[in-house]
Amino acid sequence: MSESVTQQIGSAWQAMSGWEIAAVILAIAYLLLAVKQNSLCWYCALASTAIYTLLFWDVSLLMESALNGYYMLMAVYGWWHWHHGGARDTELPVQRWSGKKHALTIVTIALLTLTSGSLLHQYTGAAWPYVDSFTTWASVITTFMVARKVLENWLYWMIINTTSIFLFIDRGLYLTAGLLVSYLVISVFGFISWRRDYVNRAVTGTAHA
Repeated sequence: MSESVTQQIGSAWQAMSGWEIAAVILAIAYLLLAVKQNSLCWYCALASTAIYTLLFWDVSLLMESALNGYYMLMAVYGWWHWHHGGARDTELPVQRWSGKKHALTIVTIALLTLTSGSLLHQYTGAAWPYVDSFTTWASVITTFMVARKVLENWLYWMIINTTSIFLFIDRGLYLTAGLLVSYLVISVFGFISWRRDYVNRAVTGTAHA
């Protein structure tokens, strides 16, 4: 079994195009820079998602292409907001959402998941329609949280990435699952780093609730 998985990973790596490899490298660079709150992360995100938009369109994965188109727009919005979203057009600090906002966010994700999951289940042959819907909608909303520098975005990503790892392993996409394992690890460090910054700002009275 392990040899079969290893062979599939090797085949998947060999099948990757230069553009796809570049997109993966840029995606990892985006996450590492985001951990450091370096706004260059949005340049990496823009480049990576632009490549993925074209790659998915080329293989007729139109919804995935559209999703990455959304990510491109969020890269522009995130860059602007990180630079100008603070008080009096200053750099945006890490902030936290209230329990009420998180409850509303979770309910919204759940409703969107149930709606699209039900449609996919009834009208398509999609594998794991509800799980796939959850990771998609949760990613859309959590990307917005990153752009707003909401500390808890990293906790959301931990759940999303863990779920996606299961989904991709089930579909035999071991290389992508491995990539998401690295995302999961980086998300842990991201939460620790952003929380430390938030606490430091809270001590000086500059944190946002």
